[in-house]
Amino acid sequence: MSHSVIQTTPAAIQKMKLHYKDSLIEKLPQGALFAAKTANCSITAYKSGKVLFQGAGAQTESGRWQSDSTGGNTKPINKKSSAIPAVFSPPPSISEMSVIGSDEVGTGDYFGPMTVAAAYASRKNLPLLKELGVKDSKNLTDSQITAIAKDLIKTIPYSLLILPNEKYNVMQAKGMSQGKLKALLHNQAITKLKEKISPEEPEAVLIDQFAVPDIYFRHLSGKAFTKEKTYFSTKAEGVHLAVAAASIIARYAFLKEFDKLSKKAGFPLPKGAGSKVDEAAAKLMAAQGEQTAGQFVKLHFANTGKAKLLLAKKQNRQ
Repeated sequence: MSHSVIQTTPAAIQKMKLHYKDSLIEKLPQGALFAAKTANCSITAYKSGKVLFQGAGAQTESGRWQSDSTGGNTKPINKKSSAIPAVFSPPPSISEMSVIGSDEVGTGDYFGPMTVAAAYASRKNLPLLKELGVKDSKNLTDSQITAIAKDLIKTIPYSLLILPNEKYNVMQAKGMSQGKLKALLHNQAITKLKEKISPEEPEAVLIDQFAVPDIYFRHLSGKAFTKEKTYFSTKAEGVHLAVAAASIIARYAFLKEFDKLSKKAGFPLPKGAGSKVDEAAAKLMAAQGEQTAGQFVKLHFANTGKAKLLLAKKQNRQ
């Protein structure tokens, strides 16, 4: 099992706990401050300041928090899996450039769709984006994201794609990995936005890294794409405001779609992929039937099996 460990501060651990609030689990290992489980990663923070990430998404999740680590006994991200070739590394001056940035939301949530957004932030708009409060969405509440997004979508060019779970499940069942789905959606959003702003040309395209460039471009085999002036970075929201804006727009769309699903379910659905999600899924299956689950959830998540087990136990008691 892939794993990563970082040494960090109490303040950073509190920030992590808030970030993973919808995926927290009740049973804690000895010495732990909190534990959470997302779709592809288990996170455990200890009183010692160490945070352990385990699972397929360990390197990606730990990478989100590297800037908050103290560097003590930190085990670095696996360089083989996450290193970016120099040609795809953002230039030092990228924060001042006119950039198309892209990011995705919802990939670790059992309920709710995957949303991908690309946003164009020109040099002249960078001061305005700062005034609007655009920054790393991990440091914003959902209500702040909603307020900022409503201004953003009237201010800058963007492209938004929403992949409903019904379609997601069909594509995943055909053998398409979540990584390939993300690559296809990022590329489509970027391509649409380039067409929208034409004849203006961005000085760069910056993608919030979820795969090394070689794998990303391999996923796009048979599709039109451009490698020139395309860059990748983990925590790209802090590298350029275009990615931060894209993340806010994608999150805003995700929240709106999530509210619609909650209304359709008949009760508030929890976010993330923790134990509360299992219980909500079991409740939904009991009320609307297991066959309807694909309209609400990503069926390949382990939560599906756990929810069915909870439902079976409940039915056996009746």
